[in-house]
Amino acid sequence: MATPAPVEPSREFDLDPPDNARLANLCGPLDENLRLLEERMSVSVKRRGASFRIAGRRAGAAENVVRELFARTTSEEISLDRVHLALRDSPDEPGALTAEEPLEGAVRVARGTIRARGRNQRDYLANIHAKDLSFGIGPAGTGKTYLAVACAVEALQADRIRRIILVRPAVEAGERLGFLPGDLTQKVDPYLRPMYDALYEMLGFDRVARFIERNVIEVAPLAFMRGRSLNDSFIILDEAQNTTPEQMKMFLTRIGFGSKAVVTGDVTQTDLPAGKMSGLKHVINILKGTDGVAFTFFQAADVVRHPLVQRIVQAYEAHNPDP
Repeated sequence: MATPAPVEPSREFDLDPPDNARLANLCGPLDENLRLLEERMSVSVKRRGASFRIAGRRAGAAENVVRELFARTTSEEISLDRVHLALRDSPDEPGALTAEEPLEGAVRVARGTIRARGRNQRDYLANIHAKDLSFGIGPAGTGKTYLAVACAVEALQADRIRRIILVRPAVEAGERLGFLPGDLTQKVDPYLRPMYDALYEMLGFDRVARFIERNVIEVAPLAFMRGRSLNDSFIILDEAQNTTPEQMKMFLTRIGFGSKAVVTGDVTQTDLPAGKMSGLKHVINILKGTDGVAFTFFQAADVVRHPLVQRIVQAYEAHNPDP
């Protein structure tokens, strides 16, 4: 006698109160939000009014996501991006925080609170708060630079530091700086745009402009750091995979009294000339285990951008697991 196929777990529930406007917000145009949930969690979702039936191995987790999103319909528009972030935070996602794990290290800036998405982001924030030198290493879209800038803004607002210094190596990724208009600082500005964008979001355009004018926020290419000693500052070196070992040592020895430094980068996306060692890859072996220094290594599962970005990173890791 043939063994019957196992019955998939299912959940049936009603959303209360049954509000048509909130349900339309939850489901999205042509139920696109529910379709994304089905695709990402490998479940089927059936709905009649405010009654839902979800079937599949992750039916319980999917119900929790639906309930969380429905609660948010009172105060925000539920877009595909919002659904993606809710799915990313689901406790059964790789690297996500479980309900029992404390969420420590939230960052408070002028325009609200920024919280960690997943275990690695939480540990990264905790390391930045606890250590004088922190490294965030991993693929694009994992929040390394954004969270570092948020911590810098928080420290400035709390008067724990006097300046924020944003640094980036001006390595030419297939283009020539000499053909860009303006002086050297203007040529380098495009390379620093991600950090500008984060500052504008957290402080507003006018405040950032005033801080830059008063030199409270300084944006500079790595070459401008030589010979300086930076006290009472929060220093961020972004795209550090494009430093040489000599440049990395130069930067790290700029840290002065009352200062904190964060170094971010992705060792798989180096724009240095062929055969040139990346200072970021080199420093992992030099400083790992050193007192006062912390490393956080992000993975593809930590990507919080479009889900396709996560799949792209995973594909590259599978093709070349040891860059």
